[in-house]
Amino acid sequence: MEHLSLLELNTRIKKTLEKELSPSYWVVSEISELRLNPRGHCYIELVEKNDDQIIAKMKATIWSYTYSNLSLWFEKMTGQPLKSGMKILFNASVQYHEVFGLSLNIKDIDANYTIGERAIKRQQIVRQLEEDGILEMNKELELPLVPKNIAIISSKSAAGYGDFTNQLKNNPFKYSYNTRLFQASMQGDTAPESIISALHEIHDSTYRFDLVLLIRGGGSQLDLDCFDNYELNSHLAQFPIPVITGIGHERDETIADLVAHTSLKTPTAVAEFLITGVRNFEEELDIHLQRIINQSAEITEYEQSNLRQLTLQLANGTQSKISVQNNTIAILEQKLQFASKYYINNQENKLNELESVLKLLSPETILKRGFTLTSINNKMLKEDPTPGDVLVTETYTSKITSTVNNINTK
Repeated sequence: MEHLSLLELNTRIKKTLEKELSPSYWVVSEISELRLNPRGHCYIELVEKNDDQIIAKMKATIWSYTYSNLSLWFEKMTGQPLKSGMKILFNASVQYHEVFGLSLNIKDIDANYTIGERAIKRQQIVRQLEEDGILEMNKELELPLVPKNIAIISSKSAAGYGDFTNQLKNNPFKYSYNTRLFQASMQGDTAPESIISALHEIHDSTYRFDLVLLIRGGGSQLDLDCFDNYELNSHLAQFPIPVITGIGHERDETIADLVAHTSLKTPTAVAEFLITGVRNFEEELDIHLQRIINQSAEITEYEQSNLRQLTLQLANGTQSKISVQNNTIAILEQKLQFASKYYINNQENKLNELESVLKLLSPETILKRGFTLTSINNKMLKEDPTPGDVLVTETYTSKITSTVNNINTK
């Protein structure tokens, strides 16, 4: 019996595989695990499942010199990086190593398989909008706090339009909106041109609108292709009024959703967005009103407290001033009493002195001193008498009557 070492067996397996297998194969598989090492090599675990049961598994490697370019290209084409859970179509060679066993060396990945032809075209349009510098233009517009005047682009017969109007009209808060429908085809080859025409009509209208709504009901993926049209999205992106989309799809996102200011899934979601926006604004006003009321009450209480304090200070200050003034008045009163007494005593002394002077000058005192008083015809003698005049001369003790006989002039 022939005996082989493990190395000899592995070597035979390797040579057999190299001889029998093609240089490479295109393989479809799901990435269950992906990791990068510090040198830039990418290590992948590939699986195939049947009803979530793994029925095949294989390790794969993308060497750093291949991965650096391949990963960038793949992300640019698909808009997303290679990651776990992603199903890919890749080209790989089968390798067998005596130590590390069987693995695949991935050399190329077909991005078209991952995203499909439609997605590739969509990515090209998005890149063109980015290169034109208009992809984010509508998003840069300011959304009105309370939009009232609303232009709607839709089909009047569309179920989505009916759902929207019913939701908006029957809102529980009784908010009212001024809406105007600009009819347009919402699917098929004619839809982009029809929607662009509606945008021109809105732009040229003399009525000033706050928002433009682009809404329709649900439909197949093919029905939504019109919303990936470059010309349509170029107009939407550059429109001077905020655009809100509610195209009615739950899974896929159209380019119209990307360029719109706000993207919502359904027409009813758009209606709810408008109602909620006004409600939030109203609640914000209520909050500010309550803050004003509370702050007014606080300011009033604060000022009343200040007023009470000032009143108390004024009362204390007034009482203190009154007390000081009372003390001043008492001192002045004492001074006045003292000055009055002094003045009265002084005047009394002066009166006494005058009385003494008057007593000295009185006729009685003069007569006592030996002087006499002479009158003529009962009048004080002021002029020289004439012969024959009767003179009365008073002394302290008697009156002497005499007749003038002769006058000797000095």
